[in-house]
Amino acid sequence: MKTNSADASTTSFLARDGILSSPWQTSAVIQAQRGGREDRVETKVWDVLIAGGGITGLTTALLLQEAGIACVVAEAHHLGFGTTGGTTSHINTMLDTPYSTIESDFGAEGAELVGSAARAGRDLIARNVSTYQIACDFEYKDGILFAQTEEEVAQLDKIYEASQRAGVAVERVATIPLPLPFMQAIKYTEQAQIHPLSYLYALADAFVKQGGVILEKTRVEDTVHKDGIHHVQTSAGVVRAQQLVYATHIPPGLNILHLRCAPYRSYVLGVQLSSSNYPSELAYDMQQPYHYFRSHHINGKPYLIVGGADHKTGHGDPHAAFQDLEVYTRKHFHVSSIDYRWSAQYFEPADGLPYIGKLPGGDENTYVATGFSGNGILMGSFSGLLLADLILGRESPYEKLFSPQRIKPIAGFANFVKENADVAYRFVADRVATERLEALVELAPDTGAVVNYDSKQIAVYKSAAGAVIALSPVCTHAGCIVTWNDAEKSWDCPCHGGRYDTNGRVLTGPPRKDLAIVPLT
Repeated sequence: MKTNSADASTTSFLARDGILSSPWQTSAVIQAQRGGREDRVETKVWDVLIAGGGITGLTTALLLQEAGIACVVAEAHHLGFGTTGGTTSHINTMLDTPYSTIESDFGAEGAELVGSAARAGRDLIARNVSTYQIACDFEYKDGILFAQTEEEVAQLDKIYEASQRAGVAVERVATIPLPLPFMQAIKYTEQAQIHPLSYLYALADAFVKQGGVILEKTRVEDTVHKDGIHHVQTSAGVVRAQQLVYATHIPPGLNILHLRCAPYRSYVLGVQLSSSNYPSELAYDMQQPYHYFRSHHINGKPYLIVGGADHKTGHGDPHAAFQDLEVYTRKHFHVSSIDYRWSAQYFEPADGLPYIGKLPGGDENTYVATGFSGNGILMGSFSGLLLADLILGRESPYEKLFSPQRIKPIAGFANFVKENADVAYRFVADRVATERLEALVELAPDTGAVVNYDSKQIAVYKSAAGAVIALSPVCTHAGCIVTWNDAEKSWDCPCHGGRYDTNGRVLTGPPRKDLAIVPLT
């Protein structure tokens, strides 16, 4: 079996699931020697195979390896290729779903458990940084949530009171660390931030040093459960394991969780200011979608990191999203230069809480973690704790609350109906609203479009040199028609969030197979 190992080194660039680069890609330190001998991987039965080399997969792997469980991690690309390489790495005890909503939908005890889970995820990151002496710019910060309208003030009051009842450290404050107008603000203490890729690669280093094996460029393609063993077909051969974890942001294949998690993209700018007035804390407004702010030193230079303009994957205009974010940033800050622009994907759960535990409808001993909203570093870390407990047979007070098997007929029902009605619409509408092949003549270089050709649809990309790549526009996951993302130069599925590069190769799950090539002769 080819294991695609890599030597320890410092990198100047790491590829990610799009052409736009985050600052983490240009400044991460790779410490891990990754890979394993061929005979080790194919001939033995591993305790756990973990699909996915992001924050969830590596955190889970390290915790299990620390407990003496033999683990192998299979990553389709390279470590941090997905959202972990594009996060803004806010580590919060306040979540995208406010405690007032959690309390209403899951009760006071549920809200307290969510607050406890958030602290556990944060503390695990801090513990790893300390234990393994990780140089990842870990810093404790306060997190400021501020209201700018009377309606937002009323919402903020409810969030503040519910946060207190949930046992989350929060207080009212009279100032915010941003040059923005506001009416009221609250502060969550002991939040944090990190350099996500430096942290991730240090986790990988610790995992490998304790006997774990990482297989990069190794996609999990299929699995058969027989005689208590998962026989997992990968792009590099068959791996056998007693237990299987999908830490792939959203599980591959077809599953009920694809109906319960809607894919979204968020947009980020890395900005240098003409003054030294960089925010010293994390901050968030309450607009829909909201903006989020923090600062970080990258390669010795200070940057303001501003995010927002979120929209559902495959919907909206990515260029317009970046433009809106830039206009907003220049309006409120003295911008010297915008050195980074990037976007990242996340999955919004129907009822507001992540799904962590046994995979619904999956084979025995198959686990999943998904639906983190915009809290991936935190909840991916917490997922490692919960998954490790479940796999090790330990009782967890969080198991029922976060179970992917949970059914909440009221919580999130409106979102569930809305998102899946949209999916049904896209199945039909996108098969009608396409351009004609004549559009190829006018198609600008380095752009793509779905066009009609010989009574069928094709996804066409014209390279900067004028070469044409024609693909089937039908997503190999569930059959939706992909759309062109001109910012990231990718084909994005508007239904369940699958993404492909200009050659049709899978960038982001849940699809396992590439788009088919269509001959134009």
